[in-house]
Amino acid sequence: METLKPIKEGKVREIYDNGDSLIMVATDRISCFDVILKNIVTKKGTVLTQMSKFWFDYTQDILPNHMISVDVNDMPEFFRQPQFDGNSMMCRKLEMLPIECIVRGYITGSGWASYKENGTVCGIKLPEGLKESDKLPEPIYTPSTKAEIGDHDENISYEQSVAHLEKYFPGKGEEYAAKLRDYTIALYKKCADYALEKGIIIADTKFEFGLDEDGNIVLGDEMLTPDSSRFWPADVYEPGHGQPSFDKQFARDWLKANPDNDWKLPDDIVQKTIDIYLEGYERLTGKKL
Repeated sequence: METLKPIKEGKVREIYDNGDSLIMVATDRISCFDVILKNIVTKKGTVLTQMSKFWFDYTQDILPNHMISVDVNDMPEFFRQPQFDGNSMMCRKLEMLPIECIVRGYITGSGWASYKENGTVCGIKLPEGLKESDKLPEPIYTPSTKAEIGDHDENISYEQSVAHLEKYFPGKGEEYAAKLRDYTIALYKKCADYALEKGIIIADTKFEFGLDEDGNIVLGDEMLTPDSSRFWPADVYEPGHGQPSFDKQFARDWLKANPDNDWKLPDDIVQKTIDIYLEGYERLTGKKL
């Protein structure tokens, strides 16, 4: 059996070239504040992969996505090892579009900071008198450019997204920008409505899209995972302050409170993080992992 090496390694994901497809492996690494921690969060990679699969299946009516299979028996022999089972996804190769498509249904995080300063988020004027974590009248689309690793993504206006895409795809900037915005909002609305029925608020999320060989826009990367979204439990939702969430907030809070942490979490914080990822998955899909 030949040993394969990833062609690209992110903080959490590894990507392998499989000829006419890619294999994306979500590892059990966890990153906070752009640093990979020294802990392994068991099953985290599987939660991310299976949750993406769930949403890809759920949104096929809106647009196609890049998923081919999450069954390692469909992949080269190298992936039929325990460390790849459940957390690997075989995907179509796409030409990725250089925009992070962010949609916000609630005001929180950097959006809240910006609103407090001048009443806008990414240049979009919002109603006066909103409280932290309030639901917005309509979801807003706030794209950003994709930064190189180590740099921070830059928020841009919709008009700037047209110009940015035009640079890479002359004559297509206007069309692609409009499609990305419309797909992003349609995906968010359908999935946020579904999640709310399951007791989870999706406060915001980001999508990435690419082009297939025929030039069609296809949904890529991951989808609506706790790594790319803010999930809040609906039963304790209360505007006016930050909300507890189904993600790595436990880990972030502990690191902040213990500055001499050396990027290593205690076991109980790791366990709480695992539990919260699993609970989010089970609530949304109605299945045990």
